[in-house]
This record gives sequence, C-alpha cells and structure tokens, in this order.
Amino acid sequence: MYTPTAEHYPYGSKRTVTYGKNGMVATSQPMAAQAGLDMLKQGGNAVDAAIATAAALTVVEPTSNGIGSDAFAIVWIKDKLYGLNGSGPAPASISIEKVKEKDGEEMPVFGLTPVTVPGTPASWAALSKRFGKLPFEKLMEPAVRYARDGFPVSPVLASFWKRGAEAFRSRFKGEVFDEWFRVFTPDGKAPEAGELWRSPDHADTLEEIGKTGARSFYEGALADKMDACSKKYDGFIRREDLEGFEPEWVDPVSVSYKGYDVYEIPPNGQGMIALMGLNMLRNDAFTSRESDHTWHYQIEAMKRAFADGEKQITERSDMNVSVESLLDPSYADSRREGIKETAQEPEAGDPSASGTVYLACADSEGNMVSFIQSNYMGFGSGVVVPGTGIALQNRGHNFHMDPDHVNALRPGKRPYHTIIPGFLMKDGSAVGPFGVMGGFMQPQGHMQVIMNTLDFGLNPQQALDAPRWQWTGGKNVLLEQAVPNALVQQLAARGHHVSVTHDSGSFGRGQIIWRNPETGVLAGGTEARTDGTIAAY
Repeated sequence: MYTPTAEHYPYGSKRTVTYGKNGMVATSQPMAAQAGLDMLKQGGNAVDAAIATAAALTVVEPTSNGIGSDAFAIVWIKDKLYGLNGSGPAPASISIEKVKEKDGEEMPVFGLTPVTVPGTPASWAALSKRFGKLPFEKLMEPAVRYARDGFPVSPVLASFWKRGAEAFRSRFKGEVFDEWFRVFTPDGKAPEAGELWRSPDHADTLEEIGKTGARSFYEGALADKMDACSKKYDGFIRREDLEGFEPEWVDPVSVSYKGYDVYEIPPNGQGMIALMGLNMLRNDAFTSRESDHTWHYQIEAMKRAFADGEKQITERSDMNVSVESLLDPSYADSRREGIKETAQEPEAGDPSASGTVYLACADSEGNMVSFIQSNYMGFGSGVVVPGTGIALQNRGHNFHMDPDHVNALRPGKRPYHTIIPGFLMKDGSAVGPFGVMGGFMQPQGHMQVIMNTLDFGLNPQQALDAPRWQWTGGKNVLLEQAVPNALVQQLAARGHHVSVTHDSGSFGRGQIIWRNPETGVLAGGTEARTDGTIAAY
C-alpha cells in the first residue's frame, strides 16, 4: 500500500492528499462535507456525519440524488463491519403485462412507471437509530438551512444542471413533469455557477423527516402526497408500498486482493462486479500502471465480470447461482484463463460449473462509513412530488421486460442496482471507505482505484486523479484525454475500439479515506472531476 507523502501527482492535479486526526468527511460538495464535519465537532460520530452529509447532498447536488433516492452503506463501528441495503422494491400493483400495455415493450426511463419505493429516508433513520449519537432531527438541520436560505451553486454542478435542463426540455412532455421545471428551473433555466438556489418545499420536507424519524415519508403526510401524485398521473406506486418498507441489514461480501480484503454490498447491487473483476486478477503481478498489459487485462476482466453480472445479478433470493459461486477463486481462475492478448467480445461464464453521490466519513474513535445514494441517471424519473421537493428515482428502469430473465420485473422485487459503496480491510482491521459514483462506471472505478492503491502504491488523491478507462460495451473503450497517446495506440493495436474524450463527466467521481492503524491519522482523497472537497480537523 502507499506510503503517505505530500507530493503532487504527475497528471496535473493541483490537489494533494488531505490529512486529519479527529474526523474527516469526503464528498462531492463542500457545503455537504461541512455539514458532516459540524456534526463531528458537536459530539456526533461518523454515522451522524454521514447522515447529515447525505441529507445536505439532496439539496446541494440535486443533479445526482434527492430525497426520493435509494441508498447503500457499509459501516465499520466498534470493530465490526455492517452493511445496509436501502434500495426499495417495485410496487405491488405493477407487472410486465401492465407496463407493456401502458408504456410499450420497453420499461420507460422517465415518468412514474420506473419509480420503485425510495429507500433513502428510511436508511438515514435506520443508521441513526442503530449507531448514531445525536438526535436524528439535528442531523437534518444543515440541509434544511441550505434549502431554505439558499446556497451558491458550484461550477461542476452548474454544468450538469444546465445539461440536464436542456435535455429535459425536449424529453419531458406532460403535466407530470411541470413540478420538476418549477423547482429546478425557477427562472426558466438552470442556475449558473455562484447563483443562489432555494427550495423551501425541500426544506419543509427534510424538517418533517427529521421530526418524524422519516415515518412521515412512508406512512404520514408525505406518503399521502406521493400517493396522490402517483394516482393523478397514472403511476403504480401507492401509500401501501411505502408503508411496508424497511431497509435490510446485510453482511458485506468480499474477495482477497494482494493481501487486503475488498468489501461490497451483496446483490441486488453491482458491487459483485468489482469483486469478480479483482478476483480474476488477484494473482497477476502488475509492475507498471501505464502499460497496455495492465489496462488490457483490467478491461478484459471487467468485461467478463459485467457479462456475468448482467446474466446473474438481481434480488438475491431470485438468483439462479449463489454469491459464493460467483466469488469462488476457482471460478475466477477459469474466467481469467479465457483472457487473450487481444480484445474479445464479452460472454458470461457458468459459475454453476465450478445519476449518484458518494461520501466517506471517519471519526476519532475509529468508526468509518462508506455511503452512497442516488436517483439514477442524473435527476432520476423527472417527477417531483408537488409541494414537497421530493425528486423520485427511476430505479425500475433496470428491470428486464423478459419474464424469463433473472432480473425480470415483478411486484415487490428489488431491481439490479448500480450504486455501490466499497470498504477496504487488512487482517481484520479497517483501512477505510472508498467509492466511485457514476452508473455502470462504478465497479470499473472501484477496480481502478483499488489497483492504483494496492498494485501501484498511490495515495488516496493520486489513486483518484489518475486517468481512467471506461468499458462501454463490446470491444468499445472510452479513455480520458490525459491517457498517454502511446497507451491509446497500444490498446487499439490489441483490438480495442478506442475513443478519447475531453469530457470526464462519465468517468465517475470518487472519494477515499484511509486510516493509519498505528497513529490513527486519516488520509483522504477527493475527486478532481467534480466539486469535491474534504473537511477535516
């Protein structure tokens, strides 16, 4: 692993690794990070900080998440690792037949049809109840203040906001989307960088969530408003779907990689894909980060992991193969043997034979949280529940409409999910939380930052700054502009269909906090591809 230093990374980032001792919050928005740090300074722990940061992110980064999001968390507390699956199920009244009759052969991207039960508010409450130290209502206060008083929009956020607003003008047709435009384009356009944006309805909703321990969202006045919105605009979700929801506590799953243990949340999330990719490469000795050999084998392993994930991952009870068989070292070896020296089309193996925000928090007691929440595809469904500021996710879009597919839509089922928090351990002790947000880039980002750390000795900031590749299907690979031209040409010579882009928006936005087990010093990195910051003391 890296040796902590303060040197700059050669790719041009002006950031260096950040150190702290008493607490640290790393996320994509400075004001959200400050909200979490304030909780630590007021006697809260890492869980309190994570919840306050997450709530604030629904206000200060609405292009990626909202109150109507889903969430996942990995928590290290009192020398034990816990997982929380805060993704919600499909409504009880939905079916493949009804969707096809209403919307056609494909699950729509926007509108109320792809909305599943939002799990984020219940996840905040569950984390607070089990592990928090401060009153839950207090954790909502910074977010409420930002929403009510307004906050200045940051530069990268403004860019994504503008891009989304321009696209939605042509995509969003119908009265169901009017509230989205009213809330997010109050002057008929997206706010500019430095411009104040307010959402008083959002503030009122967060305040009510705080006062009721999130129950109003699932069985009170807020639930009634969501139910009324869905009924009015011919959606499937109802108050009864919300009333029965509770997030699920789970045991994180892991693989061993280069002497460390990498943890992810088990299915229905895609964290398994990152683990399967790393598992294939666990015995390879990669000596140079910038060699075509390294990148080629990373890409080919990830392609195989994605092929397996697309075929096998869904609600765990519906899977045809076990998690254990997918992570079995012998199965990983069989998949590794299929990697050739040139690019190949991805194919699934047979294991039976053998739109997102991320945050990391740590406190002075050694507690650490890896937390992620997302609407999906930016602003989510495009539906904002009138009078609430609740932007609903569209996670149901990931369901298959083929009834024979393992991830087929059915009532009460959770879909294959893209958001994944990661956690690194060694010899039974926590090293720390990490994550890379960004749809199907997430497991690819997880593989790259872990290998940057463990194979190539980069510190947290360096591991995040390093140029990335992104597999986009078939033999297609997208590369960031900072990738050396010689490497671009070498990958093309291996048969990869390579494209280079100056737009880093799709390459993920990550955060890392590692803890030195001897001194307790925290070392953090934050993404240069966003407005990220680290708050520490």
